[in-house]
Amino acid sequence: MDKPLLELWNLSKVFPGVVANDKVNLHIHAGEILALLGENGAGKSTLVKMIYGVNQPSEGAILWQDREVTISSPNQARAMGIGMVFQHFSVFETLTVQENIELGLDKECLDNIDDLKQTIIEKSQQYGLHVEPDRYVHSLSIGERQRLEILRCLIQDVKLLILDEPTSVLAPQEIEGLFAILNQLSQEGCAILFISHKLKEVTSLCHRAVILRGGKVSGQCDPKQETPTSIARLMVGEDTVLSETYPKASGEELVLQTLDLNLAPSHPFGCGLKQVYMNLNGGEIFGLAGVAGNGQEDLLAALSGEDTRSAADSIQWQGTAIGHLDAGKRRALGLAYVPANRLGQGAVPDMTLEENTLLTHAKSLTRKGFIQFAKLGELASSLIQNHDVKCRNGRSQAKSLSGGNLQKFIMGRETKHHPKLLICAHPTWGVDIGAASAIHRQLIALRDAGSAILVVSEDIDELMMICDQIAVIYEGHVSPAVKTQDMTIERIGHWITGGFLTHNKEAVNA
Repeated sequence: MDKPLLELWNLSKVFPGVVANDKVNLHIHAGEILALLGENGAGKSTLVKMIYGVNQPSEGAILWQDREVTISSPNQARAMGIGMVFQHFSVFETLTVQENIELGLDKECLDNIDDLKQTIIEKSQQYGLHVEPDRYVHSLSIGERQRLEILRCLIQDVKLLILDEPTSVLAPQEIEGLFAILNQLSQEGCAILFISHKLKEVTSLCHRAVILRGGKVSGQCDPKQETPTSIARLMVGEDTVLSETYPKASGEELVLQTLDLNLAPSHPFGCGLKQVYMNLNGGEIFGLAGVAGNGQEDLLAALSGEDTRSAADSIQWQGTAIGHLDAGKRRALGLAYVPANRLGQGAVPDMTLEENTLLTHAKSLTRKGFIQFAKLGELASSLIQNHDVKCRNGRSQAKSLSGGNLQKFIMGRETKHHPKLLICAHPTWGVDIGAASAIHRQLIALRDAGSAILVVSEDIDELMMICDQIAVIYEGHVSPAVKTQDMTIERIGHWITGGFLTHNKEAVNA
C-alpha cells in the first residue's frame, strides 16, 4: 500500500488543567474517507485544529506526504492542500459570500480564477449548495453559512478535506448531494477526514473509523461492517442509555397560538412569514421541519420576542395578545429559548458559565440588586454536573467548551426554569449520540410535566422520534400540523419542497 498522505505520531495537546489529546497515532491515505468519532470533549476538534494549524502540538509529530512538518497557521495548511470546514463558522458577517470566499483563498489560487463570482455560481450549482455570491453573511441562515464554508473549500485544490459536522443542518436531499461530491472527491484522490455524530452517515460513507475517548485512540473499525448502534457502543460504552422510541402524547391546554402571523423579511434575501397558523399545547412536542432559509429564523425571532414587528394579536399567549412584547417580558410569562446560534446568542463567548447562568436566572440569584454569588456558583455547578458538561468548572469561558457540551449547558440552563413553553432550535446539532439521547429524555420529561415544546430541526429522524405533531415550513408558509404517527418521512420530504402548497393552498390557513 502507498504511504499515507497524513500521519500523526504520538500527537498530544495539553491546555492548562486539561489533556485534550494524549499520544494520538492516526493515518489517512489519499482517496480515503476516514471517520473521526467520539463523545463531546473527546478531543476530536482539538486534533483536527492541530492538523489545520490553528493549534500547535505539545509533543509528537505530523508527517505530510512522508515528511515531518510544522503547520504553523491555517494559511500554511491551505497552501499545502489542507482545507477545513469548522463546526462553528469562521465567517465575517458584514461581508458578502464572495468576499468571505476570497479572503479564504491564497493569491496563487485567486490568480488561477478568471472570474470568482462566476466560479462561485458554477460550483454552487454543480454541487447543489445554492449559495448566492452577493448576499451578506449576516442574512444567511445557519444551513446557508455551512454551505458557504463547504463551497470555500471546494474552490481550493484540496488534497485533504476536514469536515467537522458538515451535515448537521442540511436537508436529506442536500446530504445526498454532498455525499456524492465527497465520493467523487475521494475517487479523484482527495482524502477526507469526516467528523460526525450521525452514525448512519458514517456507515454509509466512510471507509474506516477511528474512535477517541478521553483524548486517546480507543479503537477503530470498518463502518460498513458495523451498525450505528454497535459504533455508538464503541464510542460511549455499554452502560449508556441510547434513544429508541418514545410514546406519543396529546395535550389540550393551548399555551401559544399564532393567528394569521405575517412578517416582512428581516433582510432583502429573506422570505419572511406568510399567514402562519400554529397551536402549541402543553404536554406536547411540536416539530417543525424544513430546509434552512425558509423562514425558520424569522419565526423563531417572532415567537421569542426578538422581533416584535408582527401584529400584537397575531401571537397569543393563553388567549392574551403578546406580539408586541419583547423577549424579556415573554420570558417572564414562562417562555424559555434555546437558539440555533450557541455562541453569541445562546451564550456570551467571553463570559464564564456562571455569568451565562446569571443572564437568564437573575431574578432568583439576586437580592435587593446584589448578586448572590454562592447561589450562582451552586446553580452553575449543578447544571454542569447534572448534564455531564465537560469543562474545568463554572468559571470556564463559554467559548472554551466543545459545541456539544455548550449545548448541554444551555439546554440545562433553560429547562431549569420549568417553562410553560420551551422553543428549541436544532437541539442536538453537533451533539454526540449519548448526549443527544440525554437531551431527548430531557425534552420528553419536560413534556410529561406539562410544558409545551417547539422543536425546529432539519433532522427528520429526530423529529419523528420525539415529536407528537409535525409541520413543515417552506418559503415562510407553515403546513398544517399532522400527528407524528400519521406522518411519513416521504411525506415530509415532499412537503419541505413546497408540496403541501401545490395541492391545496387554502390548507395553510386551516
